[in-house]
Amino acid sequence: MSDKVKKMQEIAREILEKGEAKVVIGWEKGTHWYLSPPAFIDKPEEVERLVWDDFCHNNLSKYLKDYVNHEGKVAIFVKGCDSRAFNRLLQDKQIERDKVILIGIPCHGLKDQDKAKELGENADIPKAKKCVECRYPNPLVYDYFIGEEKALDEVAAASEARDFSDVEAIETLSPDEKYEFWNKQYERCLRCYACRNVCPACSCRECIFDQTRVGWIGKANNASENQFFALTRAMHVAGLCIECGECERVCPMNIPIMLLNKKLIKDINLLFGPYDAGVDVDGKLPLGHFDKNDPEEFM
Repeated sequence: MSDKVKKMQEIAREILEKGEAKVVIGWEKGTHWYLSPPAFIDKPEEVERLVWDDFCHNNLSKYLKDYVNHEGKVAIFVKGCDSRAFNRLLQDKQIERDKVILIGIPCHGLKDQDKAKELGENADIPKAKKCVECRYPNPLVYDYFIGEEKALDEVAAASEARDFSDVEAIETLSPDEKYEFWNKQYERCLRCYACRNVCPACSCRECIFDQTRVGWIGKANNASENQFFALTRAMHVAGLCIECGECERVCPMNIPIMLLNKKLIKDINLLFGPYDAGVDVDGKLPLGHFDKNDPEEFM
């Protein structure tokens, strides 16, 4: 057991024994060595379940929505992306800051679960795609902190190297080629809504796609309906996506969902200036306020 895991368990045990929180949300080992799903600990004697390893992918802030109406506080472990998601929920007034205890833990990049399954436990497993371009490995907000922050020069280098080449490659295609590309992607979509369910930016009380009486989308599973779902969801989280990549990671059909999100991030940066969701809680959302100087080319 690493020192970091021992410290996690010590803090969690102390919080529960003192009654400072009703539950601690962290990660535990799953059914396979390459899986570390969320753990919900409400008894001090169960803190030994908590782990920190290369497969603690889940953005835990998403689960805070389940405790909005519960009495007492919730304690939660946050990586850099989890803390950005937490800030986004604060901005949307989905949670109250004083009802959550944040335990920050710096992340040096997690491993690709699919590659781990394919290559085996003793192989040199590459980083998860979502971690390769991460620019916020350190938690941005916390009450406790475990470990050492990633060096700021490393973070700055990652920030300067932000890569939109995959988006630009799609932008060079003709309209017909773009349609063919995305049609092939969403012909495979199962409409399982895993991407929506895991996304911390999807925080509506009732999702548009659950409103069956209104008929926003049909029940038929075909490329047209699937594309409508994908584009609507992408536009809905525009300016809100904290780039945790969870939507793409959990997609059972390996659809490049983040490619759509990155396109919108790129365009927002171009039209409204550089913006990273979930970094500045008090900052204005680029699509959340009106300014007479806003560009009008798209209107």
